[in-house]
Amino acid sequence: MVQSNGLLNRDRLKSGPWVRIPHPPLKENKLFVYLHKELIYGKLNKKYMLKSSTKEKIIKTFSIHKEDTGSPEVQIALLTKRIDELVKHLKKHPKDLHSRRGLLGMVSKRRKLLAYLKEKYPRRYSKITKKLDL
Repeated sequence: MVQSNGLLNRDRLKSGPWVRIPHPPLKENKLFVYLHKELIYGKLNKKYMLKSSTKEKIIKTFSIHKEDTGSPEVQIALLTKRIDELVKHLKKHPKDLHSRRGLLGMVSKRRKLLAYLKEKYPRRYSKITKKLDL
């Protein structure tokens, strides 16, 4: 809670996306914790994750066989989609350094997978780079 001139500013909490929860959850307890609604309902991190339907489409498109979910091609395609979405996010929020660090990790992992494919399976490498425009 925000304190202004010695008084608690509760009006701001009532109008905002905050929820008042007793801590610990006892009836006679007068200590409360204020949590953001998106933290409680789990909407905060889901914005930047791939939807399961999108994931399934990508897996179907790039899989080698029927039950393939972990081949380098599928991993590269999933990483590419996540990278594209994160780049859009970083264009809106250029100061988000934590997301930028995650982006660098994803780019690094994709680069390693591409290097592996290029060394072991050159045909598959050229096929996926053409499909993804890398």
